[in-house]
Amino acid sequence: MIMRAFSLLIGAALLLVMVSPWFALQSEQINLNQILSPPSMHLLLGGDELGRSIGERLLVGARLSLLVAVVVVAFSAVLGISVGLVAGYLGGWVDQVIVRVIDVVLAFPGLLLAIALAGMLGPGIDNLVLALITVGWVGFARLTRAQVLSLRESDHVQAARALGSGAIFIMSRHLLPLAYAPLVIEATFGLAGAVLAEASLSFLGLGIQPPSPTWGSMIRDGARYMLVAPHYVLAPGAALLLVVLTVNLIGDNLRDRLDIRRT
Repeated sequence: MIMRAFSLLIGAALLLVMVSPWFALQSEQINLNQILSPPSMHLLLGGDELGRSIGERLLVGARLSLLVAVVVVAFSAVLGISVGLVAGYLGGWVDQVIVRVIDVVLAFPGLLLAIALAGMLGPGIDNLVLALITVGWVGFARLTRAQVLSLRESDHVQAARALGSGAIFIMSRHLLPLAYAPLVIEATFGLAGAVLAEASLSFLGLGIQPPSPTWGSMIRDGARYMLVAPHYVLAPGAALLLVVLTVNLIGDNLRDRLDIRRT
């Protein structure tokens, strides 16, 4: 019941975010009469330090945050799954080299490595996405490699080799379809992690730059007015909490549904 409620909540939020470009949002309009104004019928979530609507900025920020998260997870999945397939199927020195690269990346805390890369590359959405992909692909690669190692000596793979099938055909038709369940779950958790990482980097000033609003930058700007306008921080903070929590709950539910030991 709780899971269904959270799913409906995130579904409604995503629908609102997708249709928001068709609304006449004025997230950058300054209104000196609404500076740090509390929530009201006119401004449902109040105003910021320049009198801009926090609700409208929240919607625009959600669109940017979710766009970054989807792009990061998509490219990380493609890169990581490809590398993991090659490492697990070919084995030998190729596997050893790839495993060492993965170990080097995993030796650093993921968020700290992303901060270091974003700091070296400079702020901006392109560099932010590149930094998060550099950190995010290793999870997919490691999981794919483990799945392929457990499947590459199975009977149907041996039969495909005996029939003369090539490595690419075997990896794409006989190995990858059997490994999709844990990879889908990994992508779900990766989506939540990417949203949180984007907010963290934007909070530090290394992500999407003003005047484009993001949840992380809104929390950073609102922290200065926490005592006089707590709604400035609570609105983006609650949105971030609900999105990450809901996506993680969906991932847990998918893991239970796709677990063959329970079916």
